[in-house]
Amino acid sequence: MRTFIYTMALIICVLTTKAQSKSNTMNTDKLTNTTVKNAIDALQAADSKAWFALFTTDAALYDDGNKMNFKSFFEKAIGHERFTSIDKVENNGLDLYGRFHSDQWGDFKTYFKFHINAAGKIDRLDIGQASY
Repeated sequence: MRTFIYTMALIICVLTTKAQSKSNTMNTDKLTNTTVKNAIDALQAADSKAWFALFTTDAALYDDGNKMNFKSFFEKAIGHERFTSIDKVENNGLDLYGRFHSDQWGDFKTYFKFHINAAGKIDRLDIGQASY
């Protein structure tokens, strides 16, 4: 019986730790641009509908300077990638730097640089690894 209790306690501990590490809760108070904040909130919540609604249909994506297919990239990334902290915000709230988690690539520092058109939609996003 004691072995069973220890085993169950260990399983509960492991599951709780996994759930906490996958938590998408992060403080976004540093984000001063409403559109950028809404985009990051959507990314954190794995809400692809809200994410894509903020972008133009022909939004450009550059990953470390390389042009990527925006839609297919984020269809795969949403729900598997998220910020774990926002460390710096610059350029009137359009550029942010922070720690990032990717289920595929692990944890690293990154930047997201948003470009917003006159209609208020994001028409370009530059992302990449950062060193700051």
